[in-house]
Amino acid sequence: MGARILYVEDNEDNVYMLSRRLRRKGYEVLVADDGAKGVEMAGTDAPALILMDLSLPVLDGWEATRRLKGAPETRQIPIIALSAHAMEGDRESALAAGCDDYDTKPVEFERLLGKIEAQLARGDEA
Repeated sequence: MGARILYVEDNEDNVYMLSRRLRRKGYEVLVADDGAKGVEMAGTDAPALILMDLSLPVLDGWEATRRLKGAPETRQIPIIALSAHAMEGDRESALAAGCDDYDTKPVEFERLLGKIEAQLARGDEA
């Protein structure tokens, strides 16, 4: 099995489509449906990478990312922010919050896959 990816997303359709495609590419996919669960699972399940929706219930993706990057046990895990709000400055805000990369929804799978592979390769070099 390939790298473990934690997908933090509350939309069931998005979870179904993206996790299915990632599994077909050989990745193990764990899912958290809110930011608080995502932070908890990142600490216990040691994913190689996190896909973080920014608009989440309980704890939004911005704050979840800040907490993950502020904790010694999770700060090294690359996080790719996913947002349906392609507003001017969102990418910069996501990177400032600690995300390692940013992509828009609806997800264009091959583009996102390239970003995932690039982040995992950077981790392998560390």
